Amino acid sequence: MAETAIPQQLSQRRDGHTTSVTIGGERFHLTTNGRDDDGLGEVSIQWGEHETAGAHLMDVYAAALSLGLRHGVPLTDLVGHGIDLYFAPNGHTDDPEIPRVRSVADWMARRLAIDWLSHEERADLGIYTLDERVEQAADWLTVEDASVPAPRAGLPT
Repeated sequence: MAETAIPQQLSQRRDGHTTSVTIGGERFHLTTNGRDDDGLGEVSIQWGEHETAGAHLMDVYAAALSLGLRHGVPLTDLVGHGIDLYFAPNGHTDDPEIPRVRSVADWMARRLAIDWLSHEERADLGIYTLDERVEQAADWLTVEDASVPAPRAGLPT
């Protein structure tokens, strides 16, 4: 017989924050609430198009993430499934950390990873902050510059 996971109870009052984003002209509001141990406890998302199939699917996705979190599923496992999911709306965002996405689920997974996971956990998923991407590019350019031979004397530079 399979063991039954005991869901973690969240406090009646909990700290959280909301992040808003525009993707393909559509506005979304992602709300996250923490647990007493400072981990992520629950997720919800609102889409301006209430009562549409897409809005309901996003509600279900957020509820599934929250249920997984309450039952102790690691956030890395949960967000890994949302990365690179492709459906509309997609494209450019107004989130400076995540300028392009393949869907709102892709943005949610990346935003949750950036906000709630360590650098090592995000690196395993291939998710980096803007500052980390700039640093990587600078390191790459430095390595590339070092491998280019210096011009020989007497030749134009």
